[in-house]
Amino acid sequence: METVKKYLRRYFIDAMGAMALGLFASLLIGTIFGTLAKYTGLDFLNVIATYAKAATGMAIGVAIAHKLGADPLVIFSCAGVGAMSNAMGAVISQSGGIVKWAATANEGIGNIFYSAGPAGAFFAVIIAAEIGRLVSKKTKVDILVTPVVTLLVGFAASWLLCPLVSYVMYYLGVFIATATTFQPLLMGIVVSVVVGVILTLPISSAAICAMIFSESAYLAAIANGTAEGFLLAGGAAVAGCCAQMVGFAVVSFRENKWGGIVSQGLGTSMLQMGNIVKKPIIWLAPTLAAAITGPISTMIFKLKCMGVSAGMGTCGLVGPIGVIDSTDMGVFEWVGLVLVCVVLPAVFSVIFNEIFRKLGWIKTGDMALDN
Repeated sequence: METVKKYLRRYFIDAMGAMALGLFASLLIGTIFGTLAKYTGLDFLNVIATYAKAATGMAIGVAIAHKLGADPLVIFSCAGVGAMSNAMGAVISQSGGIVKWAATANEGIGNIFYSAGPAGAFFAVIIAAEIGRLVSKKTKVDILVTPVVTLLVGFAASWLLCPLVSYVMYYLGVFIATATTFQPLLMGIVVSVVVGVILTLPISSAAICAMIFSESAYLAAIANGTAEGFLLAGGAAVAGCCAQMVGFAVVSFRENKWGGIVSQGLGTSMLQMGNIVKKPIIWLAPTLAAAITGPISTMIFKLKCMGVSAGMGTCGLVGPIGVIDSTDMGVFEWVGLVLVCVVLPAVFSVIFNEIFRKLGWIKTGDMALDN
């Protein structure tokens, strides 16, 4: 059992966390620069955005391999593995069946090319890095053997897994987009609560949202006529993440003061995980707030988002920036952004939290963070 826990932590907490960092340093930063270019008119920011986004697969590859403790040659080779696995996928017909495995979007003419994206890179890079570590520094010609083995294994893993991963991600995206299109109230609640909970858990909501709300998923939603629902689901994800971060920051103010506001409201609500394990009821107020702000986002303000930003919340204000990038912003939408991402999560979390305090379920000190 300990061995299972060890590998689950290694791959689904450590590696996924590293993948999120790779996404932050490429796709996420590129999105921020692109948004700034949109509102400032500075063309050089668009150039930066283009190249940063193009490096997404490579950044994921390097980040995961580094976290797994690989040697330098393996890490550098995984840049190539990340690039190819992020791009590979499957050509999917209009009826939803796989037409063929595909290495590039050029092979999808007439149908839908769906790349495995970050999800494919995640699995392929782990396999390539682990095999690369087995041969690294084992021969006198390591400078040739290690990159060759890592890249060959990476290609094999990408070619075998990425089309299957892309197929699964395609149908997950179709389900979310279609369900949100026809049931924006219900899906607003579900997506907001689930993604918000994932944000606070020690796994990466940013990485998961990058997989679900990818560019390929958006193109597939356009083809299926559910693009609106797809983007609204991304907006609900932002609402849920903001509810967790802002909610915990505000309701724990008694214990953590302004330092807690900054570390949780602009950092991560994951800091409360130790306290949640001790007393799970403290998680209820921000989660209930997410269940309210999610459908407010989808039904009233119709805030939209896609990509890694959907899983970031108020961390560095990346979630709101993602909404600004994907939504046609007018006065109504700006008001909605402030309400959904900051004001309402704070208000509802405080209301629920005070009710629970009156009932004796929560006491001062339950949410204190270690200095």
